[in-house]
Amino acid sequence: MRKIILIYFTLLCIPFGVRSQSFERDFSKENWQFKNVKDKVWLSAKVPGTVHTDLFHNKKIPDPFLADNESKLQFIDKEDWVYKTSFLINKKELQNEHIELQFDGLDTYAKVFLNDSLILVPDNMFRKWVVDVRKQIHLGKNTIKIQFESAVNKGKKEASKLSYQLPGDEKIFTRKAQYQYGWDWGPRFVTCGIWKGVKLKCWNHAKINHVQFVQHKLDTDKAQVQFKVEIICNEESTYQLSAINSKNEKIGDTLIKLNEGINHIALPHLIKHPKLWWTHNLGKQHLYNYSFVLSLSNKKLDSIPLCFGLRNIEWVQEKDEKGKSFYMKLNGSPIFAKGANYIPEDNFLPRVTIAKTKQLIKDAKAANINMLRAWGGGTYGSDELYQLCNENGILIWQDFMFACAMYPGDSVFVNNVKAELNDQIVRLRNYPSLAIWCGNNEIDEGWKNWGWQKQYKYSAIDSSNIANNYHSLFEEQIKQAVQSLDGNRFYWPSSPSVGWGRKESLSQGDAHYWGVWWGMEPFEVYEKKVPRFMSEYGFQGMPALKTFEDIAAIKHHDNRFVVDSNVLKVHQKHPSGYQTIQSYMERDYEIPKSFENYVYVSQLLQADGMKTAMEAHRRAMPYCMGSLYWQLNDCWPVTSWSSMDYNGHWKALHYQVKKSFNDLLISFEDKNDSVLVFIVSDKLENISGELKIKLMDFDGSILFLDSLETIVKSNASKVYYSIHKDKIVAFNNPRQLVLSTSFSSEKENVQTLHYFVKPKELDLSKAAIKLKYISNKTIEITTDKLAKNVFLSSEDGLVGFEDNYFDLLPNEKKIVKLNGKLHLNVKPKIKVKSLFDTWH
Repeated sequence: MRKIILIYFTLLCIPFGVRSQSFERDFSKENWQFKNVKDKVWLSAKVPGTVHTDLFHNKKIPDPFLADNESKLQFIDKEDWVYKTSFLINKKELQNEHIELQFDGLDTYAKVFLNDSLILVPDNMFRKWVVDVRKQIHLGKNTIKIQFESAVNKGKKEASKLSYQLPGDEKIFTRKAQYQYGWDWGPRFVTCGIWKGVKLKCWNHAKINHVQFVQHKLDTDKAQVQFKVEIICNEESTYQLSAINSKNEKIGDTLIKLNEGINHIALPHLIKHPKLWWTHNLGKQHLYNYSFVLSLSNKKLDSIPLCFGLRNIEWVQEKDEKGKSFYMKLNGSPIFAKGANYIPEDNFLPRVTIAKTKQLIKDAKAANINMLRAWGGGTYGSDELYQLCNENGILIWQDFMFACAMYPGDSVFVNNVKAELNDQIVRLRNYPSLAIWCGNNEIDEGWKNWGWQKQYKYSAIDSSNIANNYHSLFEEQIKQAVQSLDGNRFYWPSSPSVGWGRKESLSQGDAHYWGVWWGMEPFEVYEKKVPRFMSEYGFQGMPALKTFEDIAAIKHHDNRFVVDSNVLKVHQKHPSGYQTIQSYMERDYEIPKSFENYVYVSQLLQADGMKTAMEAHRRAMPYCMGSLYWQLNDCWPVTSWSSMDYNGHWKALHYQVKKSFNDLLISFEDKNDSVLVFIVSDKLENISGELKIKLMDFDGSILFLDSLETIVKSNASKVYYSIHKDKIVAFNNPRQLVLSTSFSSEKENVQTLHYFVKPKELDLSKAAIKLKYISNKTIEITTDKLAKNVFLSSEDGLVGFEDNYFDLLPNEKKIVKLNGKLHLNVKPKIKVKSLFDTWH
């Protein structure tokens, strides 16, 4: 039975002699080597790392991401590999009571030896492994050896033990990132290795395992919180536990009697006049930084930091006349979740730097994203990811790592998952950005809607067994783990809650809608298929031209682009991806003749489709209160659904996301015989301002002008103006008209353009677009005629732009700031084109 000791802080201490405090050594800096178990020659290795990247660094394989190298490297995952290193231990280190080896991530099946003694048999990529090696370690030279077994071979062995086949093949038996086995946006590189850090940790008497922050009550006057501290002790005694704030002030000191083994200490704490944590669009992201120090006889034994935020998150599900609501309240205010699905940032995870993740979150925030869904086929994010979301006011929808398959239910597998849940929930539960735990991605939908029972010819008994295993894991085991370890957070068993083929998917829970793309339905269907909370939808767009050049998919030849179609296909993982893009493009655009222009128009197409969806969702608030598009980023250079490609280039979609997710949005809806003008506001206060409506032709002549003073209602969507289509047609040919609508107040100024026909039907003409440098970091752009989808690029492809792919009205000035790799006092060479240029 666990014993919880409830302690109120007092200022006391008892002196007597003790051993030194805990310390650790980073073994990532040791001289690691690796080899195929069949080979004799050892090669240098990097830790953290993977076998693929180590082979590449040793020039044994070509770059896995270049050209069509993927297919040439599939032998690697069928082999077994071994890593080793040696290190020295001195007398002082050897005197410690506890000497532990900590492996933060081993991928995946392995045997770990210390001085030829087997100390660990890991089998889960998502777990942290700690083993006390005090008995195996000795003075002087020590050797660690880690033998990795092929996850592919191991998975197939496990699959053969079942009398039936489970959807998902061999990968489902291995607790490993599922996307590494290949996805419809990613390659198959089933890697292995020491993918996170290795540490040697020494401690005496007692150490702090972890601290949990629990918020009991929060209002404007005070926050009643509790810190639950888990301490492991090997010597029963009275210890001192201190809590220190960011000003290095002790907020409490207490004596605690610890028993041998695991101890749980509960420390109540009152915070007066609390400062709340908000998403970046609604307020500040105040964070509290405390540290907890464990001492014995006034000598520090151990310490652990804790960063937390004060906020209330409530998920609301209330029955109404249309079904049941599904939305969040943040600090009492309903919040529209504007965001994207996040996938791993690389197929070889140790290559992901803090700088890359920081830039990704910065780009997400710049696009007005306030929620990211950490998708269940990847990995649990790094601590840096969640901390960056804390600091930047971005919420996290956290899937557990299960996706698009059925999983085994034997006790070995389930117990492995339980240990994983403990590690990950304990690691992530203190982050204020974490808004929801979700059991899996698309498994409930897959079982009920994808025809697996028929495809795999399950008997009634097998089908019942598989379904019961699912229910036990996702409706019971994981739910119980969340309630036990993180009871204040909402748990959602599966996303989506109802499949997109059923009408209930639009009236309750969250939805994934793939009628567009997979179902080949037109973009306009998004305006009809609006759910309560859209957690997945998407359309592909090609990456930046520079990205294609980097992977050698295209080469310059006599000022033309020569396309290597085979490489292009390798870097498109959807079986009919390019055909789907082509079909949709034919509906809305003239098909460009050059590859360069085709890339450009494919991005416009993607942005148009996603704009239709995003704005339909936002116009429908409060019925719909979430829009998370698929997907934010890529794990390698590829044509995919992402809004930013692998190299961080913003596609046209990301610029559109920035506009469509702006806190104040003007959006249009064609309804019956009228065009309705909506203003959608996520602001928590009403805004007074002027709404201007201007109908123009493409030469800049104003055909109709109207304005009105209005008050935009807070946190709401409403029609503020309508114009009859007959009135529009009476002025001119709709192919030559644009409706410009703007709203301005003291602090806000937004403008949106609306066209009455598809892009390919617009009667565009050549515009004289002029660029003027205001500085080496700022340009001014003007045009004499409407310039549709103005695209700015630099000759080296390394310059970024604050805005791009925008429409420019005649005689209006557009100021664009530059970013990226800029040289002081050197004006970058900027190229410009518009949609008209792709037709002629």
